[in-house]
Amino acid sequence: MAKQTRILLALGEIVPVIFWATLVLCGFLNGEYDHLRRLVSELGAIGAPSQHVFMAGLLACAALGVLFVIGLARACRARGISAAPAWILLAFSASLAGAALFPLPLRLHLWMGLPSILTLLSPLAALMLWRRERRLAGTVPLALAVLVLFLLGATAFWPEIMGTLLGLKQRFFHLGWSLWFVGLSRAFRHPLKEESNP
Repeated sequence: MAKQTRILLALGEIVPVIFWATLVLCGFLNGEYDHLRRLVSELGAIGAPSQHVFMAGLLACAALGVLFVIGLARACRARGISAAPAWILLAFSASLAGAALFPLPLRLHLWMGLPSILTLLSPLAALMLWRRERRLAGTVPLALAVLVLFLLGATAFWPEIMGTLLGLKQRFFHLGWSLWFVGLSRAFRHPLKEESNP
């Protein structure tokens, strides 16, 4: 595998670190912000003390996420498998950029965040398209775990479930894509010994 592709794949581990560090830092800048009960987007709301830090963090994640997808697609092509699960992740990067550029309470904020829902199609596509790829067998339990986290995140639409913990429910979703990025990064960067280049 080309060194450049390996570098791009490594971004799959860096993007979640930047994202979660941004949330922690912005929460600190906002004083008594409650990560379990308050929305992630509140950290970047117009006039919030952390608005610009939040915007910078999300834009960095979006840009690096696109580069990661490019590396992932290249790695898929090199293995002769479908890159569809990789390309789907572009929707998430677009969503992050949109949420950063159109902060709360702008109406476009909600609409720009919607493409992130498509992220759950990536592990689903991987389960279908990579199921016969022996070298990616480890992605099967990972994809299933990620889908469970996405489903937990979807409880944000049902106030009857953990009604006051909207922030926690959102973070289940973010934990899901974070694990998916890290898992894919490692799976494609560390091939089996017999297929490694000498």
